[in-house]
Amino acid sequence: MAVFLPVLKVALPYITQIVTAAVPMFTSKPAEGKADEVIPRQIRELQSAVTQNAESVKGLALQLKETIEGLDAAAARLQREIVFLRRLAIFAAVVAAAAAGVAIWAVGK
Repeated sequence: MAVFLPVLKVALPYITQIVTAAVPMFTSKPAEGKADEVIPRQIRELQSAVTQNAESVKGLALQLKETIEGLDAAAARLQREIVFLRRLAIFAAVVAAAAAGVAIWAVGK
């Protein structure tokens, strides 16, 4: 769950942009009832909102891709560190066993 916090922190500004662009803000109809002028204006507003939405989604997707690539790189680095530390622990256990054996042999003499 903690992995998603940086992603969420990055995504929140774009999510608000997407929501505000996706909510259609239709032009109110004039009192005279000239629907011929209102409909093309509403269509332009919707097209503008869709364009802004597409740009926001594209930006969000690029940042999400970069975040996932960063997480993958960090996971690979951590995996290498785990392998190194495991080998170091095995080496330390062998050295400790050898030291215990030498100590027992020295006490026995």
